[in-house]
Amino acid sequence: MSRTNRVLTAFLAVALVAGCGSTTKGSDPGAGGASTGTSRAADPNAPIKPGLKIAFLPKEIDNPYEVIVDNGGIAAVKELGGEGKEVGPSDASASSQVSYINTLIQQRQDAIVIAANDPNAVAPALKDAMSKGIPVVTYDSDAAPDARQVFVNQADSEEIGRSQVRLISQQIGGTGKIAILSATPNATNQNTWIQFMKDELTKPEYKGIELVKVAYGDDDDQKSFQEAQALLQSIPDLKGIISPTTVGISAAARYMSTSPYKGKVKLTGLGTPNQMRQFVKDGTVTEFALWDPAELGYLAGYAASALASGQISGKEGETLKAGKLGERKIGKNGEIILGPPTVFNAGNIDKYNF
Repeated sequence: MSRTNRVLTAFLAVALVAGCGSTTKGSDPGAGGASTGTSRAADPNAPIKPGLKIAFLPKEIDNPYEVIVDNGGIAAVKELGGEGKEVGPSDASASSQVSYINTLIQQRQDAIVIAANDPNAVAPALKDAMSKGIPVVTYDSDAAPDARQVFVNQADSEEIGRSQVRLISQQIGGTGKIAILSATPNATNQNTWIQFMKDELTKPEYKGIELVKVAYGDDDDQKSFQEAQALLQSIPDLKGIISPTTVGISAAARYMSTSPYKGKVKLTGLGTPNQMRQFVKDGTVTEFALWDPAELGYLAGYAASALASGQISGKEGETLKAGKLGERKIGKNGEIILGPPTVFNAGNIDKYNF
């Protein structure tokens, strides 16, 4: 095994340590602590509890992508006869979500669904929620695995990372300097994808490509715009940018669309069709990728409802019944995968509306 693969394996081993299980609301955490979902047999035939109250906590309340995700989750909860709501901070800083988690605990929500800004900063508060019988589901960006029962992953992390390298390589002809414009430095999903990107770049077919910088726009539109501008102006022979964040790729495209770099420097990453349509049609962007964010939230909403009702515990091998999405098996470490991302280009982008 190469040194790169050993490092990558170690990284994933840390990131995917088995998560602890759930407690049902109303259990007594005072006697020996709360019982865990993975130590308690789930009943797949248990009915969904009526009137569930489930809160969705995005990285940032004004992030258009996460608004779509959370609306999908709220729709799922409503479909099951419950009530969903979205609350969250106006910035994507590491600790900004903690006060919201504490408030949701005080409100005795039946479950918390969160996209973690930082896997460890939110962990103590989420563990407190679980100790009080409130199940925790993460989506998009995972928390520390022992601070949640289920992680709803949009797609296989390895495939996301490696496919981003394939996309940029095709667009720049396999040679040249590239940069990555990420979200926050501590975002679990971004860092996992970037590790796979770096590993993919060690393959012989990418020997002509050099990753020269990873920049961070903090999932803030204006900062991402400025970081894209800085990358292009400070690296005059830059050939391409990968931005695996919907805020970053749209901000970078907006800057490039009216700059001398349009058509000369390639941009790909993860974005929504509605954000990126104008930039595909005006030639700023050739191809990019994403999954359906509303379906990601929908799946997370069903997972949270099933946990709160005792249908699942987060144990590997359990089956989640997810409404219109059908059934999903729970994998290792409580992970449920939505499905592979779609690649969008001028030929298909008008078929999508999200």
